[in-house]
Amino acid sequence: MPQLSSYEPGVPCWVDLATTDLDAAKAFYGGLFGWQAQTSPDPQYGGYTMFTLEGAEGHEAAAAMPTSQETQPPAWNTYVSVTDADATAKAVQAAGGQVVMEPMDIPEQGRMAVFADPLGAVISVWQPRGFSGAGYVNEPNTYCWSELNCRDIAAAKAFYGEVFGWEGATSEFGDTTYTEWKVGGRSIAGMVEMNEQWPAEVPPHWMVYFAVSDCDASATRTSQLGGTVSVPPTDIPIGRFAVLGDPQGAYFSIIRLNPS
Repeated sequence: MPQLSSYEPGVPCWVDLATTDLDAAKAFYGGLFGWQAQTSPDPQYGGYTMFTLEGAEGHEAAAAMPTSQETQPPAWNTYVSVTDADATAKAVQAAGGQVVMEPMDIPEQGRMAVFADPLGAVISVWQPRGFSGAGYVNEPNTYCWSELNCRDIAAAKAFYGEVFGWEGATSEFGDTTYTEWKVGGRSIAGMVEMNEQWPAEVPPHWMVYFAVSDCDASATRTSQLGGTVSVPPTDIPIGRFAVLGDPQGAYFSIIRLNPS
C-alpha cells in the first residue's frame, strides 16, 4: 500500500468532510470504507475526527468535522500542500480569487486557508508542520484523486497556474474535455469541462475520489447505508467509477482503478 510521509508543494495532500451530523458520517463512512474514527477530545479542534484504515493507525486516510454555520452545505474538501499559506493567499487574490478563510494555525500540525477560485469553486491549502497529509493513498478505501468541474477551463488554467504553478494538459473526452493538472510533469489532479449536459444550477466545484476494489459493490453498499447513487457505476479508460452522496448530502466519487 503506497505510504507517504511528505508531499511536494502544489500536490493535493489531504481531504476532509464538513458535515451536519458527525456521528452519522462516522457510521456511514465506517460502513462503506471500513474507516475507524478518532475524534479529538481537545475543544480547540472543534470535534475534528480522523479516519484511519483498520491496521493503519497513525496513517490517516481522511477526516471529518462539523459544519461551522447552519447555512454551510455538507461537502468534501481538497487541500493542496504549499510552503507558505500566507503567500498563497496573496497569490489567490492577485489572480482574481477570494480568501474564504484567512490563513490560520492548527496547533502543532500546520497552517491552513480556504479559497474560492474566480469561478466559485472552493479549495483549501495546507502548510505542513507536524502533519503532512494522507498517510496512505491510491489503494482501496483511500483518497486517490481530486477533480475540478467548471465551465471555463481557460480561466481555471490561468488561475491555478498562477497560484500553484500547475500546468494543464487538455484532451477531448467524449463530447467535452478533460484536463490533467501537472506538477513537474506528473499528473496530480484533473478538470472536467462542464458542458450543456450539466444542469445549470450545478456550480463549479472540486470533486474528491476514493479508490475501491469493487465499484458496483460499493455503490450498492452506499444505498444500503442510506446514501445515494448520483451517477451509477460507469466504465472509463482508467477504470470504473460512480458518483455517490452520503446521507447528509455530501457528494464524492469512487473508482476501481485498472491494474495498469
